[in-house]
Amino acid sequence: MTEPPVVIDDVVKRYGKVVAVDHVSAEVRDGELFGFIGPDGAGKTTLFRILTTLLLADAGSARVLGRDVIKDLWVLRREIGYMPGRFSLYPDLSVRENLDFFASVFGTTIAREYDQIAPIYSQLEPFNDRRAAALSGGMKQKLALCCALVHRPRILFLDEPTTGVDAVSRREFWELLARMRTSGLTIVVSTPYMDEANRCDRIALMQNGRVLATDAPAAVAASFDKTLLAVRSSDRYRALLALRDYPHAYGVYPFGEALHLADDRAGIDAARAATDAAGFLHEKGFGDASVEPTSPTIEDVFISRMGSVSPQASAA
Repeated sequence: MTEPPVVIDDVVKRYGKVVAVDHVSAEVRDGELFGFIGPDGAGKTTLFRILTTLLLADAGSARVLGRDVIKDLWVLRREIGYMPGRFSLYPDLSVRENLDFFASVFGTTIAREYDQIAPIYSQLEPFNDRRAAALSGGMKQKLALCCALVHRPRILFLDEPTTGVDAVSRREFWELLARMRTSGLTIVVSTPYMDEANRCDRIALMQNGRVLATDAPAAVAASFDKTLLAVRSSDRYRALLALRDYPHAYGVYPFGEALHLADDRAGIDAARAATDAAGFLHEKGFGDASVEPTSPTIEDVFISRMGSVSPQASAA
């Protein structure tokens, strides 16, 4: 049986008293787009630096492409493509100069690898002479991706590649990743944006250095085991405070323009749960409040599993 391209086995990394990665185990399958999803401080960047041979774990082990990330680091570095979270190219060099440099590091040229980077580089070529510092956020990300791909890596690690870019650039970037995935390239990506989880084949939700759940995005969303209601009111904050005293509230929290209320009654009919919650709010003086059943999202699962959906949870 062929070993998966990424095998993480009980990895631990501490910075003093802070446990950045807390006994994480996970596997990434061949040819899939796998996402580590979680907020800042979840441990994603530390884990990526361990997987890309840039940082030593304190405990546990990790293998990438069948090689140990410590013993085989010099071989692995030629087979891995890595795009760090912060823009790390040379700002004073032009687009072409940055690409030429990274190609030369791996003993190749842009001409030789043109077909590999063409889908992305074709958008950058008109700006070949522009300094990297003068590019927009989205174009910087595309240049960094080109530099990570120019040596034809067997696996690609992208650490928060869409952080800080506009919504259009985010969408375009994920479309590029989807096209690359069809060629069989294994892609491992991290992101703090829960809505991007649905673009992955499988995901691992992370918080405080731990993995909360690992599965396909739809399966993770379906694991939410409470009846979920969307509550709308013209006075959302006061409605939130009122719902903290609702006797059937497992949790209530802001969600977009609405509030999400998880009903703690097992097997309750969703329509009945909505009627009960609406009646409670109307009795409390929220005459315009509307309540309707809604489908849980990955964000609902994340909030639930990190234990912050209790009625006493912060309204922030």
